[in-house]
Amino acid sequence: MDTQKYDYAEEEAVLISLRSGCKQAFQLIYKKYSGRIYLNIRKMVKSEQDAAELLQEVFIKVWDKRELIDPDQSFRSYLFQIAKYTVYNFIRRNNIEKQVQAYLSLHSTVLYSHVEEQLYEKQYQQWLLVTIDQLPPQRRLIYKLCKIEGKTYAEVSNLLNISTSTINDHIVKATKYIKEKHGILDKSTWLLVSFILLQQQSC
Repeated sequence: MDTQKYDYAEEEAVLISLRSGCKQAFQLIYKKYSGRIYLNIRKMVKSEQDAAELLQEVFIKVWDKRELIDPDQSFRSYLFQIAKYTVYNFIRRNNIEKQVQAYLSLHSTVLYSHVEEQLYEKQYQQWLLVTIDQLPPQRRLIYKLCKIEGKTYAEVSNLLNISTSTINDHIVKATKYIKEKHGILDKSTWLLVSFILLQQQSC
């Protein structure tokens, strides 16, 4: 089968193969839809780099959730739905980051005299999630795939079509960024970050 393009009548068979984990089917889907998905994302974000990295994130989600694909339903609609929510989450993360920074700048002198160790650990975990989300999109994606989902460098290399050395570089830089942020924040700051997160959840 030509990996550059295929007839619409063959899409059901391609989607069935994709559900089974066929990488060639994934490549066919990517080459057929990535151009129009990128243009759609580009309309919603300002940066070409962000759009390109969000495009990768969309197709990583397609691969990870491939078993949920229904070949009898419109895959195009399914794909655009994933792209829409991926962009919305990206915008929401950016807005949360701005609000956290603004809140911390206004309340940087607030001190807490006592924090229970259990609460401290909980706030740290929440802070870590926020910090990971502050990484550039591709670096964040690679870090989550390797460090949270436990994928190997080789698996991520195949999914993103980038070298393992590039993946290693992203992991090293992400780890350094997290450690630097950890050195800056103290217990009271983690409480403030948690407060912002709770405000977002209650909205």
